[in-house]
Amino acid sequence: MTAQTEKRFKPWDDETAQQIAADNRDRPGALMPILTELLEDFGYINPEFVPHLADLLNLSRAEVHGVISFYHDFRTTPPGETVVKLCRAEACQAMGGAKLAEHAKQMLGVDFHGTTADGRYSLEQVFCLGNCACAPAVMLGETLYGRVTPERFDTVLKKHKGAA
Repeated sequence: MTAQTEKRFKPWDDETAQQIAADNRDRPGALMPILTELLEDFGYINPEFVPHLADLLNLSRAEVHGVISFYHDFRTTPPGETVVKLCRAEACQAMGGAKLAEHAKQMLGVDFHGTTADGRYSLEQVFCLGNCACAPAVMLGETLYGRVTPERFDTVLKKHKGAA
């Protein structure tokens, strides 16, 4: 997958965020649909928007923050151009996932939930990519890779950088 086909997010815009929240506020369990739509548009939930969202839905800020921090796909900082997801579930761990995770952190120069200095990559840990038979699994953007060794990670990353 080339960089041209990857999801691009809009810059955060309070007016658009408020409209998304207002449009969904009367839905059952409105918080999740609102957060999901914010994530789809902007790639993250601006922490400064949490008080507005809490007031709108008659929730505490802690409740909103708790939901955002519980689900690994919700983030409070803008993502890099490409999100690298490393599976940390049992099957992937049993097949060398810990070694792969340390290698990926070193290669990208960031820890989990971090974004490279150039803004190209964000590194996220997830707890299943549904590719257990081909563990360890990595998702680079929208492309899923299985049986990823540290060496294969380097190859995939180099190929991705060349396609951008």
